[in-house]
Amino acid sequence: MLKLSKCAFSLTVIVVALSGCVSDRHSYPSQNQTADADTVAYFTDTGLSNPVSILQHPAGEHANGVTYITYQGVLEDPYVAFYNHNTKRWSGPIKAGTSEMGKNPSRKIDNHGKPALIIDDLGYIHIAFGGHGGTPELGVNKLGNYNYGKMKHVVSKRPYDITEWEERDNISPFGTYNQWLKMRNGDLYLFYRHGAHQSNWVYQKSTDNGASFGEPVSVMLTKEREDGLGVDSWYGYFSEAGDNTIAFAFNYHRCGNSHSSGSHLGERTNGYYMQLNTNSGEWTNVQGESLTIPLTREAANDKALVLNTDGSDHWTSYSSVHLDEYGYPHIRYSRGPHMGRKHGGPKKPNYYRWNGTDWLIGKDNQLPIGKGDVFVRSAMKIDALLASRTKDKKSLISWWSTDNGGNSFKQGDVVLLSEENGFEVSSFIRNAHPDALMLVAEKAKGTHLRKMYLVGEKGPVVRKRGEAHHASDAMLDRYRVQ
Repeated sequence: MLKLSKCAFSLTVIVVALSGCVSDRHSYPSQNQTADADTVAYFTDTGLSNPVSILQHPAGEHANGVTYITYQGVLEDPYVAFYNHNTKRWSGPIKAGTSEMGKNPSRKIDNHGKPALIIDDLGYIHIAFGGHGGTPELGVNKLGNYNYGKMKHVVSKRPYDITEWEERDNISPFGTYNQWLKMRNGDLYLFYRHGAHQSNWVYQKSTDNGASFGEPVSVMLTKEREDGLGVDSWYGYFSEAGDNTIAFAFNYHRCGNSHSSGSHLGERTNGYYMQLNTNSGEWTNVQGESLTIPLTREAANDKALVLNTDGSDHWTSYSSVHLDEYGYPHIRYSRGPHMGRKHGGPKKPNYYRWNGTDWLIGKDNQLPIGKGDVFVRSAMKIDALLASRTKDKKSLISWWSTDNGGNSFKQGDVVLLSEENGFEVSSFIRNAHPDALMLVAEKAKGTHLRKMYLVGEKGPVVRKRGEAHHASDAMLDRYRVQ
């Protein structure tokens, strides 16, 4: 059995009122907020490897005073839990489905099948999970290539009830990077990449609360480059924005192999934006010009380009995208030299905001290198909740705020701090309660198991110590790092 030292899972939870905290949020006392002897800051210790991410979203939703969340648990299966804000009680986690991945102990944890959750207008909870492109045994993938797993769709048997689930065979099995959106009229959209790297990005739409879905509609086209330097591929983040708009921020992936090592390249470059009017079905760029989908690389470069790194040694990464009160997009794009590494070197973020005429770019080095999400409260006032590292290698989740439209940011309250372990974070919970904004996984050394936190404005939602421990001796043995 794996025996963890006290320091292996050490976590200090703090709230510190720092200068620069914007007045739109509560003013917090300058005090430590540590769990007492009977409670802990995490709600389970059975997250697996990279249990949550920005890309698979939302990781949870708040409804009727209850926050429902999902994460990748043992055997790469989806687990769900909820926190009742009125009774201050946790329930779960409960296994919601069975992934085709994660059952072979000799195979590396895949991490692409992380679950995403949404609640329909009738109160039924939907989870998509388990895919990394699918396999040929599942049929012909006309929109891409294959890899592993099978994307599945499970639904709660009763509204707002996580205890029983049923699987529905009404979405493509070839998906990965599953992202749910629900529009004001109740229509559900499931966006995803339709296969492995060399696959179109698509969506399927349901107008009957997920009972059925239309055929996949391609948004981004994958195709071989004419110069023979690989295959056009993409990564991106979709978000619901207003009554009838879906915003999409994305970057380009030249899928190919390194000429020197022969291994797959992690090259991601440029940054792009476009949006969908769900009433008309029309995709447009930020200037309102109509776009033909699926969008090609050439058309993206001509009509949708925000950040151009072509001709440089810089690679990029994407982030979430949100619109302000004018319907203008706000995006964090990060860039940095690839330094000969498979996935590139450290990438420093800049804040990009459209003002109706131009893309405005914030000052350099105003935001930390890290992951997270932002609240666009107005065109000028933005609060970001980001996971980052300090110079002395401590990991923290803290607020970063601006009142000048992202030109400069100041650090605000620290809501979670780990002396030695890193953090993986989700994007914001849908319709989030102030006490439960984001899911966090603490990456402890020596094990693939993760303690999971539900973090709000003031820090994590605590749980009774006896209720939060779920890792068995067998789990500890299986997921010990060799």
